[in-house]
Amino acid sequence: MKILSLSKYGKLGASSRLRTLQYLILLEKEGIEVSSQPLISNEALLLRYKQGHYSPSSLVLFYIKRIKTLIFKKSYDLLWIEKEALPWFPVWIELLLLRGKPFILDYDDATFHNYDQNNNKILRYFFHDRLDKLMANASLVVCGNLYLQKRALNSGASNIVILPTVVNLDRYPVKRYVDLSMMEHRNYQCKIVWIGSPSTQHYLKLIKGPLKLLSKKNNFILRIIGSEEFKIPSVNMEIIPWSEEAESKLIRESDIGIMPLFNKSWEKGKCGYKLIQYMACGLPVVASPIGVNQDIVCHGKNGFLANNENEWIASLDKLLGNSALRFKMGSRGRQDVVENFSLTTTAPNLIHNFRKVYEEKNRRNNVD
Repeated sequence: MKILSLSKYGKLGASSRLRTLQYLILLEKEGIEVSSQPLISNEALLLRYKQGHYSPSSLVLFYIKRIKTLIFKKSYDLLWIEKEALPWFPVWIELLLLRGKPFILDYDDATFHNYDQNNNKILRYFFHDRLDKLMANASLVVCGNLYLQKRALNSGASNIVILPTVVNLDRYPVKRYVDLSMMEHRNYQCKIVWIGSPSTQHYLKLIKGPLKLLSKKNNFILRIIGSEEFKIPSVNMEIIPWSEEAESKLIRESDIGIMPLFNKSWEKGKCGYKLIQYMACGLPVVASPIGVNQDIVCHGKNGFLANNENEWIASLDKLLGNSALRFKMGSRGRQDVVENFSLTTTAPNLIHNFRKVYEEKNRRNNVD
């Protein structure tokens, strides 16, 4: 089997790295040959983080390259597409270029809301059902959660599978807890960690107030990984650049993981990956009860769900003051990841579904 992987980004894009690229070695071990081509280069993505937009000339070149790839796709058996092959193109052009090959779509975000909830009425009119038409024509739609699955079902997709966004546990050894009595010492500074990107740091605004109040009675550091400069008055903070090599170590050195979210449609499509990272390292978590967060966090067992500022304050205060509770919840979270959110649990399912699509393609070819 030869698969052409059309991801949106290279390794710097979290969605591409986790939904596609981390599976490549396992697929190859199973005799599945995968050629990967990102739409947006790492350099262009870095520029977007710095300037807030892509270079128009670079985008033109990226799209030309992608169109050429789709035209000369004959040597591949299947196309594995992250979200869509040609964002913002008329869907009939994309379907025309995809014609003749079975294609698999993968979603870990509610990308369809870029279209059907767009502020521009003209764009919303012409593109509102763009991804629905793609899903209806796909041989397989892979969804990261139930919210995305529901949209795929409503679009008329005939073959859907749910696969959460997961971690490779080889890269996430569990946190080693020091003597608990030492951790209760008044000079010990707990680290509350958040990991993300400049495009998602706005979620931290939701808990500015709770963190300011907590800092008056608790000795902690807010560690932010992957964001730009972000300040909360009176809160001790660390702003650390993201790197794939360091992210696990930086999380493991922390004590509590957080994931605040707005209660909006886009957030309901998120796959809660940062929660899974925290839990893989043995950290308890506090998260907004939005979307898949409610499935990942077992309230009172591996962390807390906090619906408002008072609940954020109470949850974080409880964890900051009790190292034994952090250890207990963190251990439960690690076990949950081992059982439900690790690469070894999802890879066989993904491979099985790829083979089903491939076998169906061969069956139809033989009938024809």
